[in-house]
Amino acid sequence: MSVDWKNSTVLVTGGTGSFGKKFTEILLAEYHPKKLIIFSRDELKQSEMRQRFPDGPDSPVRYFIGDVRDASRLQRALHGVDVVIHAAALKQVPACEYNPFEAVQTNVLGAKNVIDASIDQGVKRVVALSTDKAVNPVNLYGATKLCAEKLFVQGNTYSTQDGARFACCRYGNVVGSRGSVIPMFAEQRKTGKITITDERMTRFWITLEQGVRFVIRAAEQMAGGEIFVPKIPSMKVTDLAKAVAPEAELVNVGIRPGEKLHEVLLSEDEARHALDLADMFVVQPAYPWFKLGKWPDATPLPDDYRYASDSNAQWLSDDDMRAMAAMDPGEVD
Repeated sequence: MSVDWKNSTVLVTGGTGSFGKKFTEILLAEYHPKKLIIFSRDELKQSEMRQRFPDGPDSPVRYFIGDVRDASRLQRALHGVDVVIHAAALKQVPACEYNPFEAVQTNVLGAKNVIDASIDQGVKRVVALSTDKAVNPVNLYGATKLCAEKLFVQGNTYSTQDGARFACCRYGNVVGSRGSVIPMFAEQRKTGKITITDERMTRFWITLEQGVRFVIRAAEQMAGGEIFVPKIPSMKVTDLAKAVAPEAELVNVGIRPGEKLHEVLLSEDEARHALDLADMFVVQPAYPWFKLGKWPDATPLPDDYRYASDSNAQWLSDDDMRAMAAMDPGEVD
């Protein structure tokens, strides 16, 4: 069954981040929820967001100060909530490498807290955001997101038959999100030099709006236990740099610790129990509690299938990337 957004109370963790702000914009404009709760730990960012999305008596928006590390605060915040979008995370690879305990506290234990509070408070659906770095992780950030995926898939076993359902959305790099490489390239463009780590490197790309709409779709279609993976285009990092700063010199500074040459959104092992739909893959949990048959028109994937950024069938041109970046005004120019 789909989500009755107009009669639903929705909470988004990490709601003042790039995803949360775009999610709020689209949900208010097109879905008109009964209530939308922005849950985050930064009062300044909430104050700034409140200027765009007020929380007055005629608005469905509410702002809750809280941290996903605080289990008791989540219990209070999720009371009466129908749908949770879990976007809170520490996501910068170098920061997670240097602060590993903090990454685990937020990305792993925070995920457990969201699951526990959702079950206890009778939330109906929970969608957690994940990343391509969770597949065959080589850094701590990817490892924590892999662990969070496992928690959200198996979290369904802790819920009653009519209780909370949990699923994940896994996608690639977001064009123009905070801390992404595009704003960095745009800033470096002023110096005439762009730093890249390896000329062979490729990445998946998706816009904020595409990511938000994909998560909303997953919330509507989930049965519980799935990992939803969109089919999105790839681009070489060198081509990306040329798209952002065509006149700049490219300077190779060497690959960073914990960085991959290419990203994988679907591994060979996962492909054995994944389905191919028109514009996405659905990784089904290999557990007896999951009821198969929700997507009768989907196609099983062939043996040894792997969805990776270097062997992708879809590639972005310079013009494609400029068009994608233009969907988020101000991120490149």
